[in-house]
Amino acid sequence: MYVGRDMTELSMMSKTDWTNQELAYFHHNLQQVVPYLNSEGVTIHREIVREIMSRGGMNHDDASYEHGTRVHFD
Repeated sequence: MYVGRDMTELSMMSKTDWTNQELAYFHHNLQQVVPYLNSEGVTIHREIVREIMSRGGMNHDDASYEHGTRVHFD
């Protein structure tokens, strides 16, 4: 379960200030409802994707006993 800032708080911040977990969580959620998003929702989702890409994607280079190769928001 995601425990973090909600979209109301995050919408007042630059996407560059979001954590990787917040980006992963909201990208996953918006990805699930893409067919139902209005133009504002599509714009927000596009900005999230751009920020993820500017950070080099959502994969860790190496897995360890603390984390796998993907960023999880659970």
